[in-house]
Amino acid sequence: MAFYSIGEVAERCGINPVTLRAWQRRYGLLKPQRSEGGHRQFDDEDLKRIEEIKRWIERGVPVGKVKALLDQEKGPEPGDWHTLQEEMLSTLRQVSPAKLRIKINTFCQLHPVDALIDNVFEPVRQILSLDHTTARVMCSLLDGILIEHAVSSLSQSRAKAGRDALLIGWSIADRTRLWLEAWRLSQRGWRIDVFAEPLELPHPEFFPGQQILVWGGEALSPEQHLQLSHWQKQGYAITAHGAAAG
Repeated sequence: MAFYSIGEVAERCGINPVTLRAWQRRYGLLKPQRSEGGHRQFDDEDLKRIEEIKRWIERGVPVGKVKALLDQEKGPEPGDWHTLQEEMLSTLRQVSPAKLRIKINTFCQLHPVDALIDNVFEPVRQILSLDHTTARVMCSLLDGILIEHAVSSLSQSRAKAGRDALLIGWSIADRTRLWLEAWRLSQRGWRIDVFAEPLELPHPEFFPGQQILVWGGEALSPEQHLQLSHWQKQGYAITAHGAAAG
């Protein structure tokens, strides 16, 4: 079995040795062996665990909550996501902003924001969009509180070190989804400023020297891809975010 020093692990995994020591001592995330001289020794299983820790943190999970997720193995199975969707719908039927905030806060404490957007918030919004009567009221309430959470996350991210970027919706109709994508990015180390109104054309020439992320829904059209490539060749720092990058 191969063993690695903390310096070797730091280089392989892109993690500062100080952070690795904190993960071990403060959060109990790692349990390296010790050499005869008392030095930490990590094996391949430790490396896999470090990569899993990194993935949870990149998804927005606070480091103090990662151990519980690792101990219970992976995130929810598809059936469990369905249960969370039903919980959300049940809460929405009560049309109580206070109860809905509590429910969303609870979900966010237990699961990564990335996963909640893709497996709970968006599916519930789609379910509600199929009903054009009372569901409109519930969907409007849900959207308002989701945007509220997104704005709070964006504000918190600005107090931390991170990468600055403008997020622009490019010819989209779903403004709430744009805020959810901003929330997602804020959990990944971005400090995002959102253009609340989607634009037909992002006009990167208006923002020289600034990083621009465009979101076009599920995917950019071939014409949009060509336009994006043209801007990039001109030297503008503009890229597609999310599925739009495909």
